[in-house]
Amino acid sequence: MSVIDESDILTRKELYDGVLSRRIVAFIFDFIMIVIVSLVAGFAVLLVGIATFGLGWLLYLIFMPLVIAGYLAFTLGGPNAATPGMKLAGIQMRLHDGSRTGPFGAMLHGLLFYLSISFLTPFVVLVGLFTERGRLLHDLILGTYIVRSDYL
Repeated sequence: MSVIDESDILTRKELYDGVLSRRIVAFIFDFIMIVIVSLVAGFAVLLVGIATFGLGWLLYLIFMPLVIAGYLAFTLGGPNAATPGMKLAGIQMRLHDGSRTGPFGAMLHGLLFYLSISFLTPFVVLVGLFTERGRLLHDLILGTYIVRSDYL
């Protein structure tokens, strides 16, 4: 296993070996992590609601989008360019030139992912079966690539 230059992100085939199955593992792990973070944050909102005589419970209206956006901004948009599930699966998200997306790009990627699975649930993974590098619909729209991190 040789380490490659990050600018070779489009030309190296080994970066994409088994990426689709690794993404599924990463999604399951990240889903569990988001549920755990949501439970902890939900309890904190409950306490805030009690302390503010119910006014704080209005936070539940925007609760899940904030939790998911924060999770993605601080993990996928961070220096590792990977969520904890992606780290576990050994993958990272990169742009065509090998650079990282940053917090805003990570949140946008997550938003498009959750919108696409809401409308196209079984077909989202099918797109990955027919694209050359296992890219899903939201990857194609944003120009992102999921690559194996053990080669970077």
